[in-house]
Amino acid sequence: MFYCSDAIFDPKLSIRMNRITRLTVSSSLILLSLPLLNSCKNNTDLKSDSDQGSTDQLKEVTSDAHSFSNPQDVSIQHMHLDLAVDFEKRVLKGSVRLDLDRKTKVNVLHLDSRQLQIEKILLDDGTEAQFLLSEDVEYFGQDLAINLKKKTKSVTVFYETSPSAEALQWLKPEQTAGGKHPYLFSQSQAILARTWIPCQDSPGVKFTYSASIKTLPDLIALMSAENGQKKTKDGVYAFTMNQPISSYLLALTVGDLEYEQLGRNCGVYAEPSMLKKCVWEFQDMQSMIDSAEALYGKYAWGQYDVVVLPPSFPFGGMENPRLTFATPTIIAGDRSLVALIAHELAHSWSGNLVTNETWDDFWLNEGFTVYFEQRIMEKIFGKPYEEMQTKLGMGELKHTIERLTRENKVDDTHLYLALTGRNPDDGLTDIAYEKGRFFLQTIEYAVGREKFDVFLKQYFSENAFKSMNTAKFEAYLDEHLLKGDSNLYAKIQPKEWIYGPGLPSSAPNPESEELKKVEVEILKFMNGDHADQLITENWTTHHWLYFLRGLKDKLDVNQVAELDNVFDLTNSGNNEILCDWFQHCIAVEYEPAYQNMESFLTSVGRRKFLSPLYEALVKTEEGKEWGTRVYEIAKPGYHAVSSNSIEEILGL
Repeated sequence: MFYCSDAIFDPKLSIRMNRITRLTVSSSLILLSLPLLNSCKNNTDLKSDSDQGSTDQLKEVTSDAHSFSNPQDVSIQHMHLDLAVDFEKRVLKGSVRLDLDRKTKVNVLHLDSRQLQIEKILLDDGTEAQFLLSEDVEYFGQDLAINLKKKTKSVTVFYETSPSAEALQWLKPEQTAGGKHPYLFSQSQAILARTWIPCQDSPGVKFTYSASIKTLPDLIALMSAENGQKKTKDGVYAFTMNQPISSYLLALTVGDLEYEQLGRNCGVYAEPSMLKKCVWEFQDMQSMIDSAEALYGKYAWGQYDVVVLPPSFPFGGMENPRLTFATPTIIAGDRSLVALIAHELAHSWSGNLVTNETWDDFWLNEGFTVYFEQRIMEKIFGKPYEEMQTKLGMGELKHTIERLTRENKVDDTHLYLALTGRNPDDGLTDIAYEKGRFFLQTIEYAVGREKFDVFLKQYFSENAFKSMNTAKFEAYLDEHLLKGDSNLYAKIQPKEWIYGPGLPSSAPNPESEELKKVEVEILKFMNGDHADQLITENWTTHHWLYFLRGLKDKLDVNQVAELDNVFDLTNSGNNEILCDWFQHCIAVEYEPAYQNMESFLTSVGRRKFLSPLYEALVKTEEGKEWGTRVYEIAKPGYHAVSSNSIEEILGL
């Protein structure tokens, strides 16, 4: 149903609502018209000062199919949060003040909201605002429409989150490394910020923010902003983010954390029992920052810190400005998985600084970031390391293209996506990441690295703190690099990369001398050599992943047992290796691995690892039954991002 304060909204609001109907095939939003609006108490009109002007504006501005907001008329310039963390009720409660940029005479502010209990809204003159909260739409939540006066410059929304808010993961003490204190972290990407803050939840809208967060005195609160490094006595923390960011980069974590500086402008937060391991693993972080700056310009955010979260975090990392969130699954003890830190650091340029305008343009964040990550890792660890990463990346990309094609989702193999009416998480595949990276690598090969580096540095500088869409990038690429050169266009095939399926004929074919050595060992094993005859000394994670992937669908249960007896893969401490290894175990029903696999599935919440294992399990009735039982045990420790995906796989 619809909710308002004390007044009815004018049916002319349908101008806005009609645009939103393209969000979903559901008919619910089509009903935002006079009959439902009349369900409110009075019949007071809420009118625009210039209705025709608002219509013209809607036609001119690129809109975001995943947001109810109207930033073309009125946009958030600054946000101030004042929230209390309630671990007992599993809610955040307080207010958010939104300072506004009034661009037109339209007097309605539209915000994105989902599962929020709105208590009241005050205008900056102290009066209570009229507001309307639409029916809920799957994935997208509710449109919170607020009546503004002519001179309104800010509104303050008093609200409380739901205990089931999908952005927020509330952990009991036993779900943490220390086992003594509760823990909270947020995950706002892609459109989950609206589940903990009423906002204009579109990547194309940027704003500065400040916050006051109150929590238990024995915990520290951190945000994607300027952070303190020690706990306060009263549990109150103040934050400032002076650079404009998008809503998906709003982040909060609260827990028993300690900090250690790692370099000139970087450090790590972790639970006390994890801190030393994290400090050792991330020793190259300052070198990564310095290498990144040498490539594409000064780091714009001041401090770069990483907080290592509990294992329920659904992603490898999240590039929240000034405070990367990282999974503990990268703490491998040999620094072999720190490319993830390079990736999240690279987002400080590609994504946080120059941001995809909509989620259809997601490749502009991730493709650039994987390319940038590759360059950082090459600079620090050398060309052989980078070549292994690139070779593995192409393998993952081809696997994803094959899967999406098999599932009749060929359009999802385009770089520029068509996500209208869909959950933008559908675009979180290797297409955006790896196909995007290889498109940029193809440009580099065509124009030369030196010339391409000059172009990228200029691109980040000229578009800093702005949004970028695919069409604008095409125009920028032509104006500043390709300059209408038909030979370069034929060599690169940009249209085929961006709007075509799969891989164009211009795609590179990466090679790795290190991984060629692994291919020799694969052939030996498949031709009858025993596992103890294989030459695996000095193999890194990359070698082992290539080996296991090269054996996919080729092993029987005796070969799996032999590999396990020699290399003890079931007891590996490396989560990347375990994920690939367990897929072999599932395929041949290798029973000795199932106990460890259950421990893995119930202690790790990273979706990248969970999805392929559950997908392998559902291929047989016995596997699906076992996987469903394990999921019911594991579910309380999974973030909603992961549990939603797993339930879809299991058909729950």
